[in-house]
Amino acid sequence: MEFKKVKNGTGILTHLQLTNSEVIVDLDFTYNTRVNELLGNPESECFILYPGKSSINVSAQESKARFKSDKERVVFILDATWPCAKKMIKLSKNLQTLPFISFENDQKSQFTIKQQPHQLCLSTIESVKKVIDDFNALGLENAATDSFLRPFKKMVDYQIECVLNPDNKNHHTEKKSGFRKKEFYKANPQRSLFFDKDAI
Repeated sequence: MEFKKVKNGTGILTHLQLTNSEVIVDLDFTYNTRVNELLGNPESECFILYPGKSSINVSAQESKARFKSDKERVVFILDATWPCAKKMIKLSKNLQTLPFISFENDQKSQFTIKQQPHQLCLSTIESVKKVIDDFNALGLENAATDSFLRPFKKMVDYQIECVLNPDNKNHHTEKKSGFRKKEFYKANPQRSLFFDKDAI
């Protein structure tokens, strides 16, 4: 639904920033023709970016030995909410067999207009940049990422500007006194109640 309706999602921005990338839309990829073509290519080795106890930590220098230098790396990125990403993994038998990769992160997301389930959760485009930077550090890639997040940052700034613009008819007409960053990290994003403790 997001792919069809939202044209400025971080997954689309990521795809536009990567020359050798493609978007495959599905929920259960078990019998997805294109995914299985990529998985069956003997010239490449496939991974999926997903956290787990047995995932390869690409932020650690010793993880370089887990990658084959003579093969092209294909990394699958699940561009979805955490509940949807978990469902994709659960349904997609072919993706379950892939080696998982993950990274170490100590930076808050710059996606300040969107609420994250945890303060160190990153958006799709931020996660991909981190993986590329870690691959660069391992000597597996040589890709410049200095401007990788520029479209993402411009999108966030533009949306904040729209929210604060009193003449913008697409938002609430009440006076906009400021922008409150989405820094509520909830255990259950679907059911939570926020209140002002100073008013009690």
